[in-house]
Order: sequence, then C-alpha cells, then structure tokens
Amino acid sequence: MAEKPHDQDVAFIKALAEVLRENDLTELHVKREYGESDWLNVRVAKQQPMAAQPMMMQAPAAPATPAPAAAPAAPTSSPAAQAPAVSEDPAQAPGAVTSPMVGTVYLQPEPSAPAFVSVGDKVVEGQTLLIVEAMKTMNQIPAPRAGTVKRIVVEDKAPVEFGAPLMIIE
Repeated sequence: MAEKPHDQDVAFIKALAEVLRENDLTELHVKREYGESDWLNVRVAKQQPMAAQPMMMQAPAAPATPAPAAAPAAPTSSPAAQAPAVSEDPAQAPGAVTSPMVGTVYLQPEPSAPAFVSVGDKVVEGQTLLIVEAMKTMNQIPAPRAGTVKRIVVEDKAPVEFGAPLMIIE
C-alpha cells in the first residue's frame, strides 16, 4: 500500500519536534513549498513552565533577585509600571496574566497613545490589557477576570515567551 502524501508531512513534523527537543529550542517555524498552491506551514513550540525566568532577567521592571522592597534602581518608562514585589515569581501569583504566545509586548495601541491600563486601574473581564505581536499579527490580550491591576511585569516592546507573566490582576 502506498504512503499517503500527508504521512510524509506527519513524519516531517515529528522530526521537527525531535530537533526542537534535542537542541533545547522553544520554537521552530518552517514553510515547505511543493508547488504554486501546495505548501505546508508548520510551527512547533514547546511549553516551558520556567519560561518566566529568562524574561525576568531581561525585563528591568521585574527584579531577578528577591528584594525587600521595590528599589528605584531599575527605572521604567513610567513610575506606575513599578510596584512592590507581590511574590518572588510573578507567574505563580494568584492573579497572574501570562502570555499565550511568543512575541513582543506593546502596552499601548500605538506609540503616541496612552497605555491600555496602568497600575491601580480597575479592569473588567475581556478588557484589552496589552498587545502581543507574533509573526506581524497584533494579538489583543484580554483581562481573564475583573479586578485591579496590581503590577505590570513587562516593559513596552519587550520580548516574551509563552507562559511568561505579563501583569497581575487582583
């Protein structure tokens, strides 16, 4: 019995997953073109529960080492974006909003506009908190529940990993 065309694609995707695992990568994106209207576009990503650790080291708004109180040593674009540490790992905070994808964070709809939300703002479920750009697509991140923005963990234009904490709503 002959092998079906999509069986080769399944084998290719399995091979990509193996490359991802063997090389400790978080994501692979491949586009195969077989002809003018025949192609395969594959994105293989690995969910990592500890994805917040590298992000915390890159984002000045989230200190990598625990501190008794927020120190003004790491200035951000707005003083409201910095708040006292809620917990050592913001991803484990009860009201943590995490990134659903890998991308770049934008805190406002366009460069000259005000931020979607600030620390202390009351938000309703479904309200846009920020945007994560992934593959040139702007993805609005909605509030998963109503509450008050207690902390914004990321900076504007910062890269984020899947599952990285973005903000804390209580």
